[in-house]
Amino acid sequence: MADRYVPHAFSDIDSHPDPARLVAALNRLSAHPFFAAYRQRAGELLGARRGSRLLEVGAGTGEAARRLAAQTGAEITVCDLSAVMCGEMRGCGLTRVAVADAGQLPFRDRIFDGVWADRVLQHVSDPERALAEMVRVVRPGGRIVVCDPDTGTQALELADQRLAARVLELRRTVNIRHGTFARRTPGLLAGHGLADVRVEARTLVIRDAREVGGAMGIRDWAEVYARRGYLSRPEADRFNALLGEAIESGRFLFAVTYFLTSGTV
Repeated sequence: MADRYVPHAFSDIDSHPDPARLVAALNRLSAHPFFAAYRQRAGELLGARRGSRLLEVGAGTGEAARRLAAQTGAEITVCDLSAVMCGEMRGCGLTRVAVADAGQLPFRDRIFDGVWADRVLQHVSDPERALAEMVRVVRPGGRIVVCDPDTGTQALELADQRLAARVLELRRTVNIRHGTFARRTPGLLAGHGLADVRVEARTLVIRDAREVGGAMGIRDWAEVYARRGYLSRPEADRFNALLGEAIESGRFLFAVTYFLTSGTV
């Protein structure tokens, strides 16, 4: 399916016509209770504490890094492939900021006490290389934490399950380079020799009508695929009508499972 891949908006933010809109979208995601909760847990798994040196790969707006530093006193470096995002992070007070490719981190071997990446490896061109780079820059005894959704676990309740399945498959194959990489992460970390590799599964469930147009942008899915030629106009219109009916009747449900994987170098 690699030939069908269309870069996710967050993969190409520097050339986006309205980067401020993407920054706002990331901030909305950060504020969602589901994401805030597992980010809190990620900090615990990292063993973040005063004086520890940590790195966030693909830090986006830097909100998680700022929060973790304020809560623990850890010294946090952030990096992102986007110069726009790095500028956003500097503007919000972060000082250890680097524009960097996750597959070629500009840091010495074994320099950090812990490294984490949140919803990043699913989008990078070579997630195995990025994971190896994360391992390289962590000292022995240090921690690695990775979180990504497994798009193979998606569920969507609409009256037409064939159309629902088609849209979910488009989400898995068109927008995200490596939608099922999350399930491979534990084995790859074990292959790098990490100890105590553990996985915590957390499922995002959306039923509230107010969230349908919010963090996950569900109301926009069919329109996006119709514009790109993956759905016909009648199919997109039918999806939108069924979505409205499901919301109105209270039957709507969308769910996807995130894997929070950690290990010790």
